[in-house]
Amino acid sequence: MKLSNLHDVLVDELRDLYNAEKQILKALPRMSKAASSAELQNALQEHLSQTEDQVERLEKIFEELDMAARGKTCHGMQGIIEEGKEVLEERKGSDPAAIDAALLAAAQKVEHYEICAYGSSRAHAELLGLSRVAELLQETLDEESEANEKLDAIARDGVNAAAANGSAARGEEDEDEGD
Repeated sequence: MKLSNLHDVLVDELRDLYNAEKQILKALPRMSKAASSAELQNALQEHLSQTEDQVERLEKIFEELDMAARGKTCHGMQGIIEEGKEVLEERKGSDPAAIDAALLAAAQKVEHYEICAYGSSRAHAELLGLSRVAELLQETLDEESEANEKLDAIARDGVNAAAANGSAARGEEDEDEGD
């Protein structure tokens, strides 16, 4: 797509985001299934539901712009998701807490990408006077920021500490439970 003005840039960004969200919809169930932490599984499942809403919100934005909802390959998200797939491939024989820590890091990479992309798109929509589009983008931006904060809390409040202790400490806990 030729970029002649800021409106073209916005549409290009929206198409990129639309594809990114579709990629995330495919990746989140696999990530959730791979997590051993119930809190992490729940957070990923909750974000899956939010992502479905975000796709619908993007479709509303395309309607506002009187355009068909159409994506273009988001290579940035493709790369981030590919890194996440590597974590899933390392699961066998790995410490579950370490996998959870890696999954959290991968999920936060996704959130940070989205926060940047939605923030830029919202700023462009505001400058173009597209207030309804800007409002819808801000709604998603708020959700992405909240999701990132939730993931950060899960990491900080348990998953990363469990991973730091490694499987030796987890093995001791498992033995204590059997007594």
